[in-house]
Formats: sequence, C-alpha cells, structure tokens
Amino acid sequence: GYSMADYRELLAVEWDQNAVDTFKLNFPEVPVYHGDIAKLSVEEVLRMTGLKEGELDVFDGSPPCQGFSTAGKRNLNDSRNQLFHEYVRLLRGLKPKVFVMENVSGMVKGKMKLIFAEIMRELKASGYQVSARLMNAMYFNVPQSRQRMIFIGVRDDLNTEPSYPKPQTQILTITDAWCNVIKQPPPQLSPALASIISKIPIWGDGSDVIRGKFFNTKRLCFNHPSRTIVKGATGSRLCYVHPSEDRAITEAEAARIGSWPDQYQFIGGYKHSMERIGNSVPPLFMKAIAGHIKVEILDKVNG
Repeated sequence: GYSMADYRELLAVEWDQNAVDTFKLNFPEVPVYHGDIAKLSVEEVLRMTGLKEGELDVFDGSPPCQGFSTAGKRNLNDSRNQLFHEYVRLLRGLKPKVFVMENVSGMVKGKMKLIFAEIMRELKASGYQVSARLMNAMYFNVPQSRQRMIFIGVRDDLNTEPSYPKPQTQILTITDAWCNVIKQPPPQLSPALASIISKIPIWGDGSDVIRGKFFNTKRLCFNHPSRTIVKGATGSRLCYVHPSEDRAITEAEAARIGSWPDQYQFIGGYKHSMERIGNSVPPLFMKAIAGHIKVEILDKVNG
C-alpha cells in the first residue's frame, strides 16, 4: 500500500520466514529485519535506515492481533496482546512525524476494551495526538468486508490533528473482483470438507450442514463483497467456497479479493498464500490511508 502511494520504504520488520521470503521477492530493494521485534533496538533501526531521531515520516505497524480477535478465545492475558509495548518502545525512540497502527475490531468489544484504553494511554503518552477509528476496507476499492481498527498519531510539536480518508468507492462485489481473473486449479480439500461443501448454501457456512463443525467454511456470493478472509483457509476444516461451483476459491481469486496486484508473487503454495492474504492489511486499503496521510498531513508539516 505504501509503495502504491509512492512512499520510499526504508525498513520492514518481520518474524515469519514465509512472509520475509515473499516480501523480499516482491520488494528486493527494501531492507528487512528478520527476527523478534523485541530484540530490535532503536539504534539498529536508525543505522539500517540512515535516519536520525525525528526524521522518519511514517512508522507503521500491526502488532499481532490473535488475542483480540473475535474468531479466537479472546484471552485478556494472551501474551500477544502485549506486543504493542514493543511498538511503543520503537515509537518513542524513533519519534516519527506520524504513526499508523492497525488491529482487529475485536479490541473494542467486551473485556478487550480495557487493553484498548491502555493502548490509547501509552500512545498519547509517547508525545502524539492520537485518533482511533473502525474502518472497513470495502469502501476503499477492496471487494472484501474487512473491518479494522486504524490508529493514526501525529507528533505533538507538529500541531496537526490526525485525520482519515473518506470512503472512496461504492462497494465492489465478487463479480467486480474476478473480472478476467487468472484461471488456476483449486486446492484439494480434506475428504470431510469435500463431502459437505456442495450442501453449503449461498452466503451460508458449514454450520448449515453439520452442527459445530466447519462453521468457518463459507460460500461467497457474486453480488456481494467477500466475507473477511482469514489466514487459516487451508482446505482441511476451513475454506472459502466459490459462489456457483463446489470448490474452494483459488489463490488468484483470493488475491483479487484482497486487492493484491496480479503480478504480486506468493511463495510456498496455497496454505502460505492464504496466510499472507489473511494476515494483511489489503493493499488498496493501505494505499488510501497512506495517500491521505501524505497529502493531508505530511505535505503540510514538511512544507
């Protein structure tokens, strides 16, 4: 998304090996720190980027969200909920002009609101004017209903309020997404999943067929945007079913739903492709946010 919005990316930080390999294949010119963010010092970031404290325009991060997700157990004490402290540590050391942080909508639901309040306190205490807003990617050229919490902060000394892009498009459908999509063979499904897939109705899921089983397997509809794509769609107990055919969607079809360019290359087969697509902030959604920040905030503070 930042690349699409004409930013110059100085450093990527990633733990997952497949994500690193995929990123390097598509963005060979961008340095990557492959490892635990808790072991990455502010000094190392400044060395790798050639920047001084306060010079960075945008610091963007998405601390792991599984502990907040409504699709999981929503354990308040999940250690993954605390990784935002590493984000804050780097934020306070780098002192960028603007930061962006993304997470799932579940962090403002139920008991997770306590952690949301803590995050807001820490971000504001870092020296930033901070705003948080639930946004849905389907209003930003992404044919997928994907609601995410987007935090935007602007450094206090810049005297500029955080702001967000307005919805840019009418809702795109699966039909819009798959126009001239590349033809690929679908992934092989587990025998158990294959046996029930034909019985799942349009816009229905596996629980319409078997109680409590395959409930995350969902059939899409040509006339609607896709449901939220999650990382676990491997074809064993979870997949996204083609609207009119009794098969899982292909990698190319999933990539279109996620707004990935056709030329983007995924590595490692269907499982890894779905992990990358399911874990991502859709590129066109991020492009809209990054482009807005560039025009409405950075161009003003940078003169």
